[in-house]
This record gives sequence, C-alpha cells and structure tokens, in this order.
Amino acid sequence: MLELLLSGIGATLTWGPLIAIVGGIVLGIMVGAMPGLSPSMGVALLVPFTYGMSPVLALILLVAIYIGASYGGSITAITINAPGTASAVVTAIDGYAMTRQGRAASALGISIVVSSVAGIFGTLVLIFFSVPLAAVAVGFHPAEYFAMAVFGLATIASLAGANWLKAFMAAILGLLINTVGTDPISGAERFTFDVTPLSDGFLLIPALIGLFALSEVFAAVEKRRFKVARLDSVGDKWPTLRDYWALKFVTLRSSIIGTVIGIFPGAGATIASFISYDFSRRLSKSPEAYGQGSAEGVAAAEGANSGSVGGAMVPLLTLGIPGSATTAVLIGAMMIHKLTPGPQLFLSSPELIYGIFAAMLVANIVLLVVGLAGSRLWIKVTVVPKKVLFTLITMMAVVGSFAVRNSMFDVLCCLGFGILGWVMRRYDYPLAPVILGMVLGSIAETNFRRAIMMDGAGVFLSRPVSATMLALAILSFALPLITARRARRRKAREEAIQQA
Repeated sequence: MLELLLSGIGATLTWGPLIAIVGGIVLGIMVGAMPGLSPSMGVALLVPFTYGMSPVLALILLVAIYIGASYGGSITAITINAPGTASAVVTAIDGYAMTRQGRAASALGISIVVSSVAGIFGTLVLIFFSVPLAAVAVGFHPAEYFAMAVFGLATIASLAGANWLKAFMAAILGLLINTVGTDPISGAERFTFDVTPLSDGFLLIPALIGLFALSEVFAAVEKRRFKVARLDSVGDKWPTLRDYWALKFVTLRSSIIGTVIGIFPGAGATIASFISYDFSRRLSKSPEAYGQGSAEGVAAAEGANSGSVGGAMVPLLTLGIPGSATTAVLIGAMMIHKLTPGPQLFLSSPELIYGIFAAMLVANIVLLVVGLAGSRLWIKVTVVPKKVLFTLITMMAVVGSFAVRNSMFDVLCCLGFGILGWVMRRYDYPLAPVILGMVLGSIAETNFRRAIMMDGAGVFLSRPVSATMLALAILSFALPLITARRARRRKAREEAIQQA
C-alpha cells in the first residue's frame, strides 16, 4: 500500500496533475462561493471538459473541484451571510457574527486552515481504512438511517440555547415544507394545489438563498444599516499559531465526525456539520459564546464539512455506491471514462486509485495555499458600500435561483423564502433549523417508511444501533431543556431569597 501511495504522490507531483489540481481548486472555490451552485452542480458542469483527458487526470480535476467547492461555500457564509452550500449554513451561524464584530479575517483564517486539516484527515482515513469502513456503512438498515436523521434533528435544541422552543418550531416548519411535492414512496402528489412546479417540492438552493441572503438584505434595509466597515476595523488580525493550537481538539473531533458521517451513503456534509456543531457546543467550556461569534463554532462546522469529502469517497471507490450527490456525479464521470468503481478497480487499476488518494492529499495542501492567498482579497467584501453589496446579493440570489432548473418559479420561491426569513428574524426565530428540517425531512421520512415496510414498527427498537441512536437523540434534545429549567428554578430561588 505504502509503495503504491508513494508512487501515486510521485506521479501527482508532475506538471499535468498539478495544473489540474490548482485549476480544480480555484474553480471549486468559485463554484462553492456562488449561491445556487452546489459542489455536485459544479462537478457536473465540468464533466464534459474532461472527455479528452486521461481517466486519471480527469478524476484528479473533478475531485479537486469537489474539495474546493466544499470549502468555497464558507466564504460568502462568513462575509455576507449567504451560504454557498447547505453545509455552510452552520458556518454562517458564528462566521457572520464574527464578521459583524470586525473579525472576518479571523473567521476566514480559521475556516481555511481547519478545512485543509480536516480534508487531509479524511483522505488518510480513506487511504488506510476505506474497505472495512465501507462494509460497515453498507450494512446499515433503513432504521439506522432514520435514527441518524432524528439524531441530527435533535441538534436544534442547542442551536438556539434558551430560545429552544422557537428553534423547535422553525425545524417543524422545515419538515412541513419538505412534505410539499411528490411522495417518495407512493408517487402521489402532496399539497401541490395543481401547481406543476411544486411536484418537485421546494428546492433547497432557492430556499437557502432566500432565507439567509435575501432576508439579511431585507432586514438591513428595514433598519437602514448602510454603514460601511472601515478597513482598519477588519484589519489584518489573522489567527496566530496559538489561536489554531487552541482549536486542536475541536478540529480533530469535527474531522472525525465529518469523515464517519460522510461514509454513510446519503448522510452528507450538512448532517455532519450540524451534529459536529452540536457536539462541540456541548463539550465547550464556553457554550454561551456559540452563535455569538465563536471561533470554535466555525472550526466545528468547517472541520466536519471538509472531513465528509474523504468519507463520501469511501463507499464510492470501494463499493461503487455514492456517499453524496457529488460522488454520484463522479460515478457517472468514471463510467464515461470506462471505469467501474468498486472492489475490482483496486485489483485492475491500483495506480489510478492511489493516484486519486495522492491527488486528494496534494489538493488539500493546495487548498490551504490558495485559500490563505485569496482570503485577503475576499475580506474586501466587507468594505464594499452596502448599497452596492445589497444590489449584488439580490442579483446573485435571482441568478442562483434561476440557474437550478432555469425556472422563474424558483426565483419567486427564493423571494418568498426571503420574506419568510425576514419575518422570522423580526421575531427572533433562528433560520438554520428550517434548513435542517428540509434536509433531514426526506431522509427521515423515506427511511422510516422503508424500515416499517421491511420489518414492522418494532424494528427501530429491536436493532441495537437504531435504538441507541434514538436514545441519544432523546437525551440530546432533553438535556438543554432540563438545564434551562434548572436555571430558571435557581434564578427564582435567588430572587425569593433577595426579596426575603
């Protein structure tokens, strides 16, 4: 294995693969940073350009785009609160708060370094443990996938702290929105009211752009927040080595969570980011700082997001099963180049497999270099005149929503979600749980019904893994409520003592 890996690294460090890696990282960052373009869309758009390339070079380019796009969504999430990808929603919670405090440079610096470290960690797991981990992931029953989705939903209790009831209601709203469209099992239409575009439901990208980007514009215009940050207020206060070292445990933990969850087909970076954020908040010495501009929050989200890339590649390369939407596109690209992913590929073309492994290691290092070099340019977004910036955000929202399926209906949906987000902001309802409900709703519903159809309602408790995860979900949701109740009782006792 080591000999093949060293051979792959040697082959990668030549002009052709290096150009493909650098070009793929830059293109990927651009794709991820544009609201409306997901990593899977970016890879799919560039597959036709690889027809004339060798299979190894084509896959190196596409994997580099995947890695770059997974990071790129955090740039706009941090600077303008417009997450380029669904998983970047979690980054925006603390990243944009840091920007509003004049700490955009710190947030961007933490984001790129943690992303690169987590990406390297995920790739190392892919190299050394891919086959046994893939076997475990594929053995999961629909009951386990349902339990995982419920566990992800349980993280809402920690997304809003004392505001847990509003967070819960926002998540319920996301789940209800997800019921619109075609039933995933029976194929019947639900709540479409004979509106043809609604047969596919409300797409995530227009909802994401509207809830976060447009609602921010509407709220700022309402409050007339047109003041431009001065250059010296954002300054060059980049994180020091001591700052990065202080985040070592958060980075390691989030990398592990992202890689492990990324291995399970269909789970994805969004679930990984939410669960990682929830774990980090619970284990933090200062959980009250989360949501207010916590560096740990940014590291927890970005580590899981980037770690999931290596995890998602495990079932793809070892079993030919896509671990995410982007790896599903990569399967198509491999077949175009007459390659069949799976165990046989390790025997027939080991040099290709280890070439991809080596390219992923190099790509994460290139991501670090390009990201640090570009961060000083991206920080300038914070000093663009607000009237210009709001106009640009609105234009990006319209174009990004329209680009999903070339439909003005999606633009109207984006506007509707923007108004919804604006109203929710006015009454202090968190926005992230809505996206969490939309993302996990389909996973929970589909696997719940499949599990019952296969083995009956008792399967969720009869299978040890699903029963354990459901118990952890209940505990995860209940603990913040118990803590809040105890805090209220303690405060009431102290007030009673003071009055006496």
